[in-house]
Amino acid sequence: MSLADDPLTPRFRAALRLWLKIGLISFGGPAGQIAILHQELVDRRRWIDERTFLTALNFCMLLPGPEAQQLATYLGLRLHGVKGALAAGVLFVVPGALVLLALAWLAAAQGSWPPLQAAFKGMLPIVVALVAQAVWRLGGRTLKTPIAWALAVSAFVGLGLLGIGFAWVIGGAVVIGLVADRLGYRIAPVGHAMAADTTDRATVIWADTTMRFLRLTVTFAALWAAPVVLVLLTVGPAPFADVAIFFTQAAFVTFGGAYAVLPFVAQGAVAHYAWLSRAEMVHGLALAETTPGPLILVTQYVGFFAGWNAALAGHAAGLSPLAAGMIAAAVTTWVTFLPCFYFVLAGAPLVERLARDRRAHAALSGVTAAVVGVIATLALSIGREAFFVASRPDPVAIAVAAVAFLAAWRFKVGALWLVVAGASYGFCRFVLAAMLF
Repeated sequence: MSLADDPLTPRFRAALRLWLKIGLISFGGPAGQIAILHQELVDRRRWIDERTFLTALNFCMLLPGPEAQQLATYLGLRLHGVKGALAAGVLFVVPGALVLLALAWLAAAQGSWPPLQAAFKGMLPIVVALVAQAVWRLGGRTLKTPIAWALAVSAFVGLGLLGIGFAWVIGGAVVIGLVADRLGYRIAPVGHAMAADTTDRATVIWADTTMRFLRLTVTFAALWAAPVVLVLLTVGPAPFADVAIFFTQAAFVTFGGAYAVLPFVAQGAVAHYAWLSRAEMVHGLALAETTPGPLILVTQYVGFFAGWNAALAGHAAGLSPLAAGMIAAAVTTWVTFLPCFYFVLAGAPLVERLARDRRAHAALSGVTAAVVGVIATLALSIGREAFFVASRPDPVAIAVAAVAFLAAWRFKVGALWLVVAGASYGFCRFVLAAMLF
């Protein structure tokens, strides 16, 4: 899969500098990050041709996990083999992970300071607006047929109102997508971006790939287990065993991006394990919007709070809150992103076939439609935190969310600037209230 023998392929050192640059400037969520990759690799440097880029993008959209990070990983693989994949994928994540780690510590150590609490509170309406924009944008692209609308509404009712588990909602969407395709119904209409080039059913020659797949599976299982077991043997199981298992499960169901998987994280991290409050998790999402890299890094923030609060409660083998938080954050990041490399490397030999596979796209169409409803449940959940004070509506917060939505949708204001503006609004409101009362 590597282009290393092509005389036009760049030197690895030049590619390394580019991957670092992209890791530092990859703001704007998956759409902005994909645009950056296209601009840098296809338009500006011509290291990757248009067809290869689009095929890779279609493939990465079939995978669980952050599609932009996996796209960078696959393009690195195309350019320089496995070392290129590792360089591209790791550098896409590390800058944002380091920044978010510092922000998680600030939130955990100083989160009770009233001015900082007020800044966090001011971020909540912004997050509602950003999630609503994601619903609007994804729904506009996806909900083009009655079946798609039915799937989205069913996912919203099932997850948000009936409490059906996230994995069941996604699994049901996969089954419905496959059955609908089998019966001749389309969830995504002809010509839709998600269903382009799917007329041929791919024929996969499993005999040629089975041994490679098994070797990769064993290798990645060992890579997953080694640091996790080392942590458990060194500092004990609590809370690190639960962190490793839970976020590994999350890594395999993150279809639809960070917004879609947050209801799953909330069910586990907030409701089941009580690692942090719902408001604290939403603060983490707001802070993740201000950092480069994939938004799914919000799981690292949740992992940090799991370790921090376990240490405060005396359940982390005598570790300080900072040490326990950093270890839990490192474990979370490892088990969240290691599967991303596994999916790309395991599927790379089948990219051309999978990109044209009608069944794969039918399943993805079902999931994508359901994800619209899943993300809508997230907006509903955050809205309860953002728009009510002592069970009474906060008209100012509602107005701020409406203005933020308009700014993002109509004037294309970036999430980073909106979150900063929200924090400023919260701080100014706190100061004004202190002066008046």
